[in-house]
Amino acid sequence: MTYVVGLMSGTSLDGVDIALLDITEPDGHVSTKLIDFETVPFQASIVDEIRQSLSMERSDSRLICSLNFKLGVLFAECVKMICSKNGISASELGVIGSHGQTIFHQPEQVGDFAASTLQIGEPAVIAYETGATVVSNFRTMDMAAGGQGAPLVPFTELLLYRDPKKNRLLQNIGGIGNVTVLPHAATLDQVFAFDTGPGNMIIDDLMQRLFNRGYDESGEIAESGTVNQALLAECMKNPFIKAPIPKSTGRELFGKEYTDHIFTTYSHLPAEDLIATMTMFTARTIVSNYEQFVFPKMTIDEVIVSGGGSYNKTLLRYLAELLDGKCAVLTQEDIGYSSDAKEAVAFGLLGYETLHRRPSNVPNATGAREHVILGNVTYPPLKY
Repeated sequence: MTYVVGLMSGTSLDGVDIALLDITEPDGHVSTKLIDFETVPFQASIVDEIRQSLSMERSDSRLICSLNFKLGVLFAECVKMICSKNGISASELGVIGSHGQTIFHQPEQVGDFAASTLQIGEPAVIAYETGATVVSNFRTMDMAAGGQGAPLVPFTELLLYRDPKKNRLLQNIGGIGNVTVLPHAATLDQVFAFDTGPGNMIIDDLMQRLFNRGYDESGEIAESGTVNQALLAECMKNPFIKAPIPKSTGRELFGKEYTDHIFTTYSHLPAEDLIATMTMFTARTIVSNYEQFVFPKMTIDEVIVSGGGSYNKTLLRYLAELLDGKCAVLTQEDIGYSSDAKEAVAFGLLGYETLHRRPSNVPNATGAREHVILGNVTYPPLKY
């Protein structure tokens, strides 16, 4: 038995997800049990610093340098909190897998700017404060091997969700949407995955501007609005939606600048209609990608939704209507898992695999030339 903590701070900027796991390997097969899960919301000041760091106009190297260490302290506190709650010492952990906060992700070269990615949350601070080994910076080795550094959870989804008879789609709807395709009884080389486009990112941004609320709880605002077909048609022209796979994206494409354009150009629309339209945009991008890249290859039995979007009833309804009975639309809770915990669990498991020197990228998902061991390992100080 090995205690492991997975940390995830995603593009939605709602806080730090912390999963405490018990990982065993009976008969050489990895078995993962979720002991506890918590989400620690970011303080408003930290959210503002992250937003500044993400902004092309407001960011600077001093800010990012400082924020890297601030987040390291915060991540360490989160680890110690969940360990204390469950009666163990953080130093007893076999490993902490920390995704970090993405500041910029550019999967392909643009002009003179190289394909690159940056996640912060200093692992040395986490290791020093907790006394545990930390695996971080998961995306860079995949990119060094020619991949896009995303998505990274498909390996863990294969371990946790493979079914002997059902073809499954694991659709995460966080800030960005991404899908993992799991054929029944799949081998690693049969799995593929890609980002589908925006998840909650645009919806949440507009909710903050229009209603001073961080998100559309249960999809109530979207439910009260009407989808504007002209705005939806413009959004669906975004070239990312029809871009070939593998592909990945983030705030650099669907962040503040994108929402600024929508907010300014369509300010004459009722606020509820803007939310409804962007909710439908998320659903349409997901289904459009299925129609292009999944359905021609296989019949799908189940779409299993995770992330914050799984709680948006209007978004789930839109998805089901667009799929028109082709497959069942379920949530993680419907099959006995946690939508909130899924990605934190994944990075805990990825950290465990890295510590055991086992590759855990999926080249069919990222476009990498080969299987590689992900992440950088940071050891805590030696105790004599």
